[in-house]
Amino acid sequence: MQGTFQRVALALAATSLLAAPLAAQTGYEHADPLVGTGGEGHTFPGAVAPFGMVQLSPDTDTGCAIRECYGHAAGYRHGDPTIQGFSLTHFSGAGHSDLGDFLIAPVAGDTVPLEPGDPKKPGSGYRSRFTHADEVARPGYYAVTLQDQGVRAEMTAGTRVAVERYAFPAGKAAHLVLDLRSSLYNYPGKILWSSVRVRPDGTITGARETRGWAPARKLFFAIRPSAPLKTHAFVDTEGKVPYRGFQGPGRGDDGVAQLQGRAIVARLDFGMLDRPLELRVALSSVDEDAALANLASEAGDFDAVHARTTAAWKQALGAIEAQGSDTALRNFYSAFYHTLMAPSVFSDADGRYRGPDDQVHQAEGFTFHSTFSLWDTFRAEHPLLLLVQPEARNRDIIQSLIASQQESPFGILPVWQFQGRETWTMIGYHAVPVIADAYLKGLRGFDGKAALDAMVASATYGPYGGLDWYQKLGYVPIDKEPEAASKTVEYAYDDWTIARMARALGRYDLAATFDKRAANWRNSFDVKTGFLRARKSDGAYRTPFDPTAINYGSDYTEGNAWQYSWFVPQDQAGLFRLMGGDAAVVRKLDAMFDFDNSKLDYSHAEDIAGLIGQYIHGNEPSHHVAYLYSYAGQPWRTQERLKQIVDSQYKPTTDGLAGNDDLGQMSAWLVFTMLGFYPVAPGSNQYVLGRPFLERATLTLPNGKRFTVSAPGLSEANRYVGNVTLNGRKLDRQFVTHEELMRGGELRFAMQATPNRTVVPAAGRPYSMSR
Repeated sequence: MQGTFQRVALALAATSLLAAPLAAQTGYEHADPLVGTGGEGHTFPGAVAPFGMVQLSPDTDTGCAIRECYGHAAGYRHGDPTIQGFSLTHFSGAGHSDLGDFLIAPVAGDTVPLEPGDPKKPGSGYRSRFTHADEVARPGYYAVTLQDQGVRAEMTAGTRVAVERYAFPAGKAAHLVLDLRSSLYNYPGKILWSSVRVRPDGTITGARETRGWAPARKLFFAIRPSAPLKTHAFVDTEGKVPYRGFQGPGRGDDGVAQLQGRAIVARLDFGMLDRPLELRVALSSVDEDAALANLASEAGDFDAVHARTTAAWKQALGAIEAQGSDTALRNFYSAFYHTLMAPSVFSDADGRYRGPDDQVHQAEGFTFHSTFSLWDTFRAEHPLLLLVQPEARNRDIIQSLIASQQESPFGILPVWQFQGRETWTMIGYHAVPVIADAYLKGLRGFDGKAALDAMVASATYGPYGGLDWYQKLGYVPIDKEPEAASKTVEYAYDDWTIARMARALGRYDLAATFDKRAANWRNSFDVKTGFLRARKSDGAYRTPFDPTAINYGSDYTEGNAWQYSWFVPQDQAGLFRLMGGDAAVVRKLDAMFDFDNSKLDYSHAEDIAGLIGQYIHGNEPSHHVAYLYSYAGQPWRTQERLKQIVDSQYKPTTDGLAGNDDLGQMSAWLVFTMLGFYPVAPGSNQYVLGRPFLERATLTLPNGKRFTVSAPGLSEANRYVGNVTLNGRKLDRQFVTHEELMRGGELRFAMQATPNRTVVPAAGRPYSMSR
């Protein structure tokens, strides 16, 4: 690398997190996009704006086998030695691979390979080696040196536009490889078709349709380089039909150079450059012209886009002003950063988007968002957004869910949707609690009746997930539907939120119906064994029964009886009575956390990570369990378990997440827990108290008011809560309400070295529907 580029790299490194003095650091400086890029976190380090449509990030391996793809779900894995290129779309922390659209790799010199090559054989293709010492990752910015090419690559992104900047070594020709064959989880036949063209003004546009996790997904792009093309070549490596230059075969009716096929790779040649090459890029689900319009919607070069996105991240992360140790702040703000990426903007600048029916729709009065990992994110991610994002953002999310239901060929709300396409991944109809929680917390500006209709339609669509049997029997039978025990309790919770929403809208008939359904969890709870169990359609529990068994497609979803027996967030008091009362519940919770796993092997189950006994923090069904000691009147035990979980499951390092971040849910759990409270039952309008991990944190709420959580005396020694006051008055209960929080004020935890073992009476415990 030339001396100029070395000085640039050193200057960038000087602005890294570790270089800034602690007193001057803000949430932006503490947020590290590299957290979770190793281990099982599945996050990506590249550039994205808050909730941005484009996620521009390096891909270290896209040609993985099926099992290996799990570890590369975000395209980048921190332990890999090479970067294949930079693509425009990525999930943050998903448990499945897809996206990685429109990969670009810079190549310097006379030889331009069109294959990525073997990562074990340097120089065998266009991929390049790199070192982490040359990486810089900040919110909205990523940079790295591609050693084999001598190219310094920089990335930034706006809402619908991203900018790539490549500094090529002096004296070498600059080229780009645009590989439309490359995709994450790229099995044979995934690319159904693709196209690329060079327009008369030098703008490169194109598209492709993929059959991956989501079927028939169409995406279009526009790329405008800062330097003119000298030459180019398009090749269909499947059809072996080359097209080279600006004339001859492949010239379209509109006079542009173009090629269509299923395996297209393009070489773009810029010759010798005396300054870095910038590429402004944009996406659209509508068509190429819409991608061009999106490109025009956000003006400016690399530095201008970077400055706007940096300001946007500082504002978003500034919604919480935290004080604490450097490690605590890096943990907290890296997690907070990861909660602010999805759901992502998906409608174009003119409001158009491609919906679940594969048709183009117009969003009227809202911005359509997609990427809904709802089985994960209904728990804490969406409740957090209601506190830290403007009402307009949350309103957009709700309206997007309703629009998706109205446009769905099946007439139901999204299950796991991305880029407008349904994947049918995971269980439940968990868009329902997202909508209900928002409405019950006072969010307005959307059609409440249409929302309730969408919720009911999803809960009564018989062909989905055994719902026909659930409605007939009051539980999902295992001989008719897999994962029946999990589905029964998750449906019952969702039904409870429908009842709450219906009552708020004056639909007391619907409320009565769904109140009854909300108690269906009892139909699968076996009092004799003390566990949730799957039942057959004849009413018998399925045997043999092993509460520690975890197998895909069995009685439970990504878990076993130990985790799922606690999933009754709407009626923990009712569950506790069936378990034998508070003392029995505490013993069982302790047995779960202290379980000896030494003779169990869960290596066959990818999502089972972060084990503490039979508590599995790396997967969502366990996320509320540590707070259940408070429901049994022993909050000091919740405080102990939270300390155990935070210390063992989170670090501000590349391997710092115990499991998939799942579009922000793992991170949202940490944000809430470090603040000192958690939404165990979204829809109840209560936050269950835990213990804070920050000395002080102030939330600037969507209504403009400020709510502060303080923890005088907090230290490693002082890990217990002596007492809690709200606005100077001592709290005699283990929860605060959403209304109290939104009024602003101060929640004060007085910390001490020994537990306060005062048992909280039933009246001071969090909500349960049967109390």
